[in-house]
Amino acid sequence: MAYWLFKSEPGAWSWDDQVKEGKKGAEWDGVRNHQAGNNMKAMKIGDKGFFYHSVNEKSVVGIVEVCKLWYLDPTDPKGKFGMVDIRALEAFPKPVTLADVKADERLAKMPLVTNTRLSVQPVDAKSWKIICRMGGIKA
Repeated sequence: MAYWLFKSEPGAWSWDDQVKEGKKGAEWDGVRNHQAGNNMKAMKIGDKGFFYHSVNEKSVVGIVEVCKLWYLDPTDPKGKFGMVDIRALEAFPKPVTLADVKADERLAKMPLVTNTRLSVQPVDAKSWKIICRMGGIKA
């Protein structure tokens, strides 16, 4: 299993919006960065991801699961980009802020710290466990 981080502006699509979609999940569309797109192409059913509120909140607020593999994004008129579907699994009892992540030297090499603009990014297993613990979830 691989781990990922999905960034979303809460005003456009929030954790609450994701939760409302239930077990069927929802499309993770609108990604127009090739690196983020390649990350989605690498995803497998059952991979887990952090749901990250960007912009003002800047915090990991929950865990999602990939429930549909990469397919073409119909919102892309050129047909170059794709998407996956994800479903909400569990909210963080305590959101983990970007400041919290940056303050922990064990997380210094995470793309969340080193490549802050990447909207869909990998998370290594060690960082996954650390952030889960910080957020009050047993990894």
